[in-house]
Amino acid sequence: MAQIIEKVDVCVIGAGHAGCEAALACARMGLETVIFTVSVESIALMPCNPNIGGSSKGHLVRELDALGGEMGKNIDHTFIQSKMLNASKGPAVHSLRAQADKAEYSRRMRQILENQEHLVIKQAEVCDLLWDDVDADTVSGKAGATKKIRGVRTFTGTVYEAKAVILCTGTYLKARCLCGESITYTGPNGLQAANHLTDSLKEMGIAMRRFKTGTPARMDKRSIDFSKMEEQFGDPRVVPFSFSTDPESVQIDQDSCWLTYTNEKTHEIIRANLDRSPIYAGIIEGTGPRYCPSIEDKVVKFADKERHQVFLEPEGRYTNEMYVGGMSSSLPEDVQIAMYRTVPGLENCRIVRNAYAIEYDCIDARQLYPTLEFKDVEGLFSAGQFNGSSGYEEAASQGILAGINAGLKCQGREPMIIDRSEGYLGVLVDDLVTKENTEPYRMMTSRSEYRLLLRQDNADLRLRRKGYEAGLISEEQMQWLEQKEQMITQEMDRLKKTVIGASAEHQKFLEKMGSTPLKTAASLAELMCRPELSYEMLAEIDQNRKPLPAEVIEQVEIEIKYEGYIERQKRQVDQYKKMEKHKIPNWMDYDEVPSLRLEARQKLKAFRPVSVGQASRISGVSPADISVLLVYLEHESHMRDLKKE
Repeated sequence: MAQIIEKVDVCVIGAGHAGCEAALACARMGLETVIFTVSVESIALMPCNPNIGGSSKGHLVRELDALGGEMGKNIDHTFIQSKMLNASKGPAVHSLRAQADKAEYSRRMRQILENQEHLVIKQAEVCDLLWDDVDADTVSGKAGATKKIRGVRTFTGTVYEAKAVILCTGTYLKARCLCGESITYTGPNGLQAANHLTDSLKEMGIAMRRFKTGTPARMDKRSIDFSKMEEQFGDPRVVPFSFSTDPESVQIDQDSCWLTYTNEKTHEIIRANLDRSPIYAGIIEGTGPRYCPSIEDKVVKFADKERHQVFLEPEGRYTNEMYVGGMSSSLPEDVQIAMYRTVPGLENCRIVRNAYAIEYDCIDARQLYPTLEFKDVEGLFSAGQFNGSSGYEEAASQGILAGINAGLKCQGREPMIIDRSEGYLGVLVDDLVTKENTEPYRMMTSRSEYRLLLRQDNADLRLRRKGYEAGLISEEQMQWLEQKEQMITQEMDRLKKTVIGASAEHQKFLEKMGSTPLKTAASLAELMCRPELSYEMLAEIDQNRKPLPAEVIEQVEIEIKYEGYIERQKRQVDQYKKMEKHKIPNWMDYDEVPSLRLEARQKLKAFRPVSVGQASRISGVSPADISVLLVYLEHESHMRDLKKE
């Protein structure tokens, strides 16, 4: 039988959240793209929690949208409840979180992919990567890629020749699901696992590892007594995720979620059956996420806690399934039923889907450049849980970055790198490719040292231009961004220049607002810095203001109120940028650097950092090593310049 050979620009393996964004990015850049999935029904599947966003994750979705991604738009069309988390705190930690209608989310994303020009969906398991060996660049000991990707082969034998391949395999590689003593060799939700690709990756020299995650049970809504739980409502005024979504279009009737708690009886049942948990019985090989522990882990590691929160969340508007947030488990079915039925409101619950743990193959992402391209395999990119991360949002944001860089490589253009000072996506990728992560990585606001600058509200101002340069943002969107920037600047200048005196009228206004009377004249900007006053309040004594969009007013208020803190953080970023701009050239040979400690030399040779800044964040490389490296680079660069003359 003749072998079928197809020619495309990009192959994307996996159609989860990372794969969808990667494939859409490539196709929208005009590249002929094929996306492979073991099941078309699993496109944009949400196998675990039924929500998008959350603390720090909401930032990633906003940044993804600013770059031209789809996740923000999709959840705006398919959410059933929306809430701004941490609204009582400062703007740096405000994060959107929306409950999704899972089925609708997946259906709409599939529709987007099916109708995207230059994109083809293929239900097939990719079992082999195809590559050519290349001569490594060994100039002064600096080793480059030793292989170049040229395509993939499916299980049925069809070959797809491609200029770039993006691995977005999620939790499917050699996956197995565990529920007590029962083990099924499937992917999430009982879908087919991908059992062949791991061997091909190992043959290429890619180091693999084993991680684990889990999900709680799903309950029949009709068996739950909500009168024993606390009702959780959405926000009265919904803020959309996407900068291109009309806020008025998302003001809908929202569904409720519910809060209840475990108790000592729950914990007793769990402790009595720990020997039957695959986690504690030694059956599970993979490492689980520290920041999203199973209920077994919570009971063991937080033994002093008398109770743990349990959230009941709808899986969708047209299903009776309820997600039991906070109680993921791999205990046997009989133990699950017993422990769930000790929770107030769940005394008579019926389980639709058992909780389970899932193990899967993934990589140590330190094998990647910040572009998410493999250091040793030119043209091979990677994104999502395959990189050792967790969460839909982390996956999707990596997906668009990998897709953009694969597309730029195919077009012969310079890659896109988002650094730690530019976005949460930059923090996520830098942490993955630079630091040793021994468990599934989860994004948190505390991981970002410049979080006052990297707020979710200004993601478009930070990253829209990068999306435009890549070809994912339209001229119209770019024009609006420039107009928005201009309005913000003009209004801030006006507020700083508009001075009011200590007249009786103004003093009366301040007294009414519970604010200190003026002793001398002050600008409106100075008054806005007072915590009890806002831009909206000052309208009463600001007669010359023009109507402005809410998103402009939001930026003006934040920039003025936090101006001192923002300026200080900008100075910190300037120092950081100096290190990031100091690139490590291809001719670098760490064996030739005198006074460099042995551990640092070994780590730098293994990691091959692209900048002095990245080198400084590698575990085992000290500030003294960086000083030695800087002196050597300056000396060698000077000597090479002299030779050229």
